[in-house]
Amino acid sequence: QAFAAALSKSFCSSHQWQDPVRSSAMASIVKRFVPLMDRVLVQKLKPEAKTASGILLPESAAKMPNFAKVMAVGPGARTKDGALLPMGVKVGDKVVVPEYGGMFFKMDEEEYHVFRDEDIMGILNEE
Repeated sequence: QAFAAALSKSFCSSHQWQDPVRSSAMASIVKRFVPLMDRVLVQKLKPEAKTASGILLPESAAKMPNFAKVMAVGPGARTKDGALLPMGVKVGDKVVVPEYGGMFFKMDEEEYHVFRDEDIMGILNEE
């Protein structure tokens, strides 16, 4: 748990989610794409372009992380009895997603992935 927190803090704290152009594009996708059932819309976080010592990495050398920000969630799956199962994540969570799987799509020059709630591997909590 301490490892995940340290990793989250070092990786996620450097990303700017407040860029006005990007924020409006992200708001647009949330309005236009509504996940159904237990599906989760995420946007993967970009890898660091610079090491801790200040060395700039080329795009090909920076490994794509499996961290993503939840952009939208569906209402949840239903049981055989019709009861709604609650979702495990909420909008704004930083999560760990599988390296492969889910559905990839591009909208407004931004890349997104859709996973089932059960495929999300965990939530990264910031300290």
